[in-house]
Amino acid sequence: MIIFGTKGYLYQLAILTLVCGRCGNPSAHTLRKRVTKFTLFFVPLFPISTKYATQCTFCGAEQKLVKEQAEHLQAQAAGGQGGQAYGQPQQQQPYQS
Repeated sequence: MIIFGTKGYLYQLAILTLVCGRCGNPSAHTLRKRVTKFTLFFVPLFPISTKYATQCTFCGAEQKLVKEQAEHLQAQAAGGQGGQAYGQPQQQQPYQS
């Protein structure tokens, strides 16, 4: 009998100060990396998928990112800005008059 499956790992890459696209508040956002690995006999062998996201600490909204966006935000946080990055990775709402 062969026992196999998957296991998820969650890594916190950085804490950024961003303007939330949902609530509009400038608040702390955690930049996270979620890796799902294939396991054989409960031993993780290789990654199956990797996903990146930011989560607003004020309202809890989560925004998915592509790898390039996540690397750019992580570089901003580590690049001498004291762990602070300003921007809005969330999608813009259309202007309504």
